[in-house]
Amino acid sequence: MQRSLFVPCALILITACTTPQTMSHLRPGMTKDEVIKIMGNPDGYQSQGEFESLKYSHRLVSGWAWDRADFYAILKNNRLVEYGMGEVRVKEGPTTMLVLIPRQ
Repeated sequence: MQRSLFVPCALILITACTTPQTMSHLRPGMTKDEVIKIMGNPDGYQSQGEFESLKYSHRLVSGWAWDRADFYAILKNNRLVEYGMGEVRVKEGPTTMLVLIPRQ
């Protein structure tokens, strides 16, 4: 039973991650549908005139750190023209320190 649940859960986690590595697959000129196929459904959307902005909020910056950032894809006339990462939010370390004292 555990093995049968592992694969679907792992696939959900992998597809839910937007990282700089995922963004490296984007290329200017891609359509909105191609961007969403690579990045997944955006968390936010904004439109003004011929421009659209897809926002991917609070995503991991890398697989090794807990730092997070917002990622953006900007489209003009349904074609990708700009993409990138916003400000990185660094997770602060613990505020307490554990001291181990050996028993005598």
